[in-house]
Amino acid sequence: MYKTFSELKKKNNQNSHQLKKIKVALLGDTATQFLNIALKGTALYNGFNLEIFEADFGQISRQILDPSSEYYEFDPDYTIIFESSHKLLSQFYKSHDSPVNFAEDKIGFIEKLYNTIQSRIKSRVIYCNFPGISDQVFGNFSNKVESSFVFQQHKLNYLLSSQLAIGKDNFFIADLVSIQNKWGRDFMFSPSIYVNTEMVLSIDALPIVAHHIFSIISSLEGKFKKCLILDLDNTTWGGIIGDDGLEKIQIGNLGIGKAFTEFQYWVKALQKRGVILAVCSKNDEDKAKEPFEKHPDMVLKLEDIAVFVANWENKVDNIRKIQSILNIGFDSMVFLDDNPFERNIVRENLPEVCVPELPEDPAHYLEYLYSLNLFETTSFSENDTERTKQYQVEAQRAIALENFTNVEDFLKSMNMVSDVQPFSHFSKPRISQLTQRSNQFNLRTVRYTEQEIEYLMNSDRHYTISFTLEDKYGDNGLIAVIVLEKKDNQTLFIDTWLMSCRVLKRGMEDFTLNTIIETAKKHNYKYIVGEYIPTAKNQMVKDHYEKLGFVEQNEKWILNVDDYQSQKVYIISK
Repeated sequence: MYKTFSELKKKNNQNSHQLKKIKVALLGDTATQFLNIALKGTALYNGFNLEIFEADFGQISRQILDPSSEYYEFDPDYTIIFESSHKLLSQFYKSHDSPVNFAEDKIGFIEKLYNTIQSRIKSRVIYCNFPGISDQVFGNFSNKVESSFVFQQHKLNYLLSSQLAIGKDNFFIADLVSIQNKWGRDFMFSPSIYVNTEMVLSIDALPIVAHHIFSIISSLEGKFKKCLILDLDNTTWGGIIGDDGLEKIQIGNLGIGKAFTEFQYWVKALQKRGVILAVCSKNDEDKAKEPFEKHPDMVLKLEDIAVFVANWENKVDNIRKIQSILNIGFDSMVFLDDNPFERNIVRENLPEVCVPELPEDPAHYLEYLYSLNLFETTSFSENDTERTKQYQVEAQRAIALENFTNVEDFLKSMNMVSDVQPFSHFSKPRISQLTQRSNQFNLRTVRYTEQEIEYLMNSDRHYTISFTLEDKYGDNGLIAVIVLEKKDNQTLFIDTWLMSCRVLKRGMEDFTLNTIIETAKKHNYKYIVGEYIPTAKNQMVKDHYEKLGFVEQNEKWILNVDDYQSQKVYIISK
């Protein structure tokens, strides 16, 4: 799945003007020219154009602490800080302070750099942690000696997570430690190249490191995998349920069944994290469901699956069916199938769907999938754990709608209630996540971290509104976000208007605009101004403002508050 460095280098020559541009600063204590190339190529393969400011190596402190530096003139959206374990070891040896305080002193300085950046430009910081070096000064005993480098390096990596990543909304860790754990130190690092070029990453490792770093940026930009679609026979369990029967399929703790059981535990963990699970199997539906319902060793259960499609139709059409039910982009889907023919058919007909080339031996499935880092995320909230249930309930709504000849009657029957509130500390994580996840119904596609949401909550220049939606089928949770900016004494500008696609066509658009107008009238504003910024995914809202009665003027959309007639909806405010 990874491109070679040569492929990434060649990709740098592609015309990228039509792609979304992201400004990235790359600051390192060793040579980063080849990492620069790998990052750009990786971004281009993922539909983004990175404009990179690369400082000379060894200038991290100067660029960040000097307010007149080229770094601040560049004003990056993201700052990648690459400090190497080799320079860290040199700092440790040269340290004149107590070695037992080395990790705390280092983390304090990193925090100072981060706080300085945030006080000036609010750039999101991606910091690379430190792959292990064992200097063998104490051998294995180093883990019991607080003054050893090995002990301090382990402690530093822990503090990066516990003290900075958890406490700082704009601080993210690129986990180079896990890459080295997977691929090995000899693969990651070449001593001769380091000594002669000051480059600590091998040519072969560069694409992998670039992929992991860029995955963080891609996730923050709203492009990530949301759904895992599973084949069943020889993918989720060993054997063929229709031929072998319930008793003979391979799951459990013996032999190859162990590989499938551990695979299911991984899938279950993804589901608990909020990844949507679907089944796409060539099978009779009752046979396909039987292991989920009756096999004692099945880890996955039917309640874990949001959409279950088992029939004898082709898998391309069935994946299209799953996509239409979930209403998410094909590029947010991953399809796992042991059959090379099925994989190739899906790749050819649905090229946006990610289809990993699973190894022939199921024992290697997990290690291979671990290496791909398919499900990168930069946020997690309690609402994620309810996602499967929400999509299952959505399927019930779709079935119920088929029994009504009149959509209005269906909407009346749903008993919809919305809780309309300003942003709060309770809703902040979910709001931030929605801004990062919502691509289709998103008028300007502005992404906010929790720190930026906090700023909006306390700003005297903004009004913030969040909406939940509940009906007789279940609770959709927080599903819409509005940020209004005060432009002058007469005008409110809609900085952000986004909604979950799960609640479209229920009148939520009109209900939201009614609320915006109520806010404007309450504070004596005469005009609402909206803007549509097109992206590759939000064409569905291209005519949104026009349909709601806004008038186009100078590439903006204007609505006179006094002229607006409140729209009839079947949603009640809580």
